[in-house]
Amino acid sequence: MTNNQTEKAVFVGIIRQGEDERRVKEYLDELEFLAETAGVEGDKKFVQRLDKPEKSTYIRSGKLQEIAEYCKENEINYCIFDDELTGMQQRNIEKIVAGPSIIDRTSLILEIFAQRAKTSYAKMQVELARYNYMLPRLAGMWTHLERQRGGMGTRGGMGETQIEVDRRIVKERINRLKDQLKKVDRQMATQRSNRGQMVRLALVGYTNVGKSTLMNQLAKTDVFAENKLFATLDTTVRKVVIDNVPFLLSDTVGFIRKLPTQLVEAFKSTLDEVREADILVHVVDVSAPDFEEQMEVVERTLREIGAGNKPVYVVFNKIDAYTYEEYDEFSLTPPTKYNQSLEDLKNSWIAQEKTPCVFISALNKTGMDKLKNDIYKMVAEIHAGRYPFNNFLW
Repeated sequence: MTNNQTEKAVFVGIIRQGEDERRVKEYLDELEFLAETAGVEGDKKFVQRLDKPEKSTYIRSGKLQEIAEYCKENEINYCIFDDELTGMQQRNIEKIVAGPSIIDRTSLILEIFAQRAKTSYAKMQVELARYNYMLPRLAGMWTHLERQRGGMGTRGGMGETQIEVDRRIVKERINRLKDQLKKVDRQMATQRSNRGQMVRLALVGYTNVGKSTLMNQLAKTDVFAENKLFATLDTTVRKVVIDNVPFLLSDTVGFIRKLPTQLVEAFKSTLDEVREADILVHVVDVSAPDFEEQMEVVERTLREIGAGNKPVYVVFNKIDAYTYEEYDEFSLTPPTKYNQSLEDLKNSWIAQEKTPCVFISALNKTGMDKLKNDIYKMVAEIHAGRYPFNNFLW
């Protein structure tokens, strides 16, 4: 993917049995946002109702033929699928939809991470994830190379030999990256231990929910923040003081639906900041139509990395962007979550009392006083237990 010229993509997903068509549209909208983050312009979305993906082609051949014709007529560069494709599916789709590059959600996210990685540590993590993704697909990749090379003597047993060579090279590279990352991990662990017993808070949440903007407001820093997915890959840690109570605040990489397992594994060490935090500040984009599902994705990922039992404080961000559909009381259909006003939403969450929460706009600084006051109380309580003789600070 390149930014030198405008490239176009179409998006493909399936509606499984019992799945809401509106939700699938939201999934494909997110996929389009991912593509735009990678520098590609979205063009059209294709969906098909299936009980489960077709084993050989993900969707049925008739729909693929329709996509192929559209791509040819409209000079489409990429055909992006919302699920991870097997090597066989990708090869079969390429035969039918000839022309545009066939990529899946996983490879798109890996591409974005590669573009966004700035430090050598982040670059190594992304490279490790890409090699782990590539390894089981080398046979298909070599077939592609073989076609490109034409009559250069690559047929016969040569392809088999080259695949084995490629596998060995990739495995060696994976092992070398793992060794390099272990060394950096030890250095980072030493840095964390040198911070003493200061209270630690970690900002967690779905990607593009405003964690970095909130970090800038609380820590008075200039952490890079942008309205794009995965604007932040490297963990940033800052010391924050609220009314003479100090604590460490970390901003971490955002999570996303269907986050590639290769990336979860590669970034586990980076997420040590989350595992070692005293409190997790779960930032939620309340203006997102599917914010509750995004919360579930974050909670599930936290469990996967061993941080599922941490105390959580929920920050519902972006109230300035919250919209809802007015419910017609004379309508024959019952109201849905899309008809809920912000006030109704606030009351429903605050009434639950199972998780402390606050509604804010980090961008407009609305609700920041309550947020800081709540954080102060939580940190002061931990600080008092950890340093019983230093309570004179507050």
